[in-house]
Amino acid sequence: MKTILYEETESIGFLTINKPEVLNALDAQVLEEIDSVLGKIERAGSIQTLILTGAGRAFAAGADIGAQSVLTMEGGRAWGKRGSAIFRRLELLPVPTIAAVNGFALGGGCELAMACDMILASSKAKFGQPEVGLGITPGFSGTQRLPRLVGKAKAMELILTGEMINAQEALRIGLANEVTEPEQLMERAKELAKKIQKNGPLSVKYAKAAISRGMQMDIDSAIAMENELFAMCFATEDQKEGMEAFLQKREPVFKGK
Repeated sequence: MKTILYEETESIGFLTINKPEVLNALDAQVLEEIDSVLGKIERAGSIQTLILTGAGRAFAAGADIGAQSVLTMEGGRAWGKRGSAIFRRLELLPVPTIAAVNGFALGGGCELAMACDMILASSKAKFGQPEVGLGITPGFSGTQRLPRLVGKAKAMELILTGEMINAQEALRIGLANEVTEPEQLMERAKELAKKIQKNGPLSVKYAKAAISRGMQMDIDSAIAMENELFAMCFATEDQKEGMEAFLQKREPVFKGK
């Protein structure tokens, strides 16, 4: 891969967008390489959490404006569908995902962060959906995820003004989970990943699915889905191990089975 760095350590996957000379702008190659990594993760099943970040001083400063500037209506439709499909694949990844936002997360970069399960922000991070200033709307599902995360009124304000906000404001409105100093960002992301990984892999997977899919359903359908996932836990070895360990006052040894 030419635009993405990917490695696995201690059951954590680290995906880094590596185009710092253009602030990690999301062009077609970057998107395809992200999609390739997601496919590898789905097939291999070798990690329990995924951390996404960017090289240099940006997480991802939006989609490639030069490439978009020549698109026709049909081209725009195809570009939006492709980016949205890849981000949806990320959102539905079975393992928890953490965006470690080290700098600018604008336009497509903000949309990429929002497709992750949690966002940790450096104190230098900046978030925004500035697309209306370019004569377009957010195209990678930003108009749908932002109001679900921060509420309709605040999402309207951010998207319709195109204004950029800092990390503390992102934390205040519920876009970010936590703000850290830049030098502590990746270590904090790893700490969060390891804290998640102490739990049963299957129960984490089912809980993520219940939240992610349930948010798109009416409450009765979502509760029914949760009940089924809850029941499925009792067919696993991890459930037996977790409860036996609790009763025996020892640390559980989960196997993801």
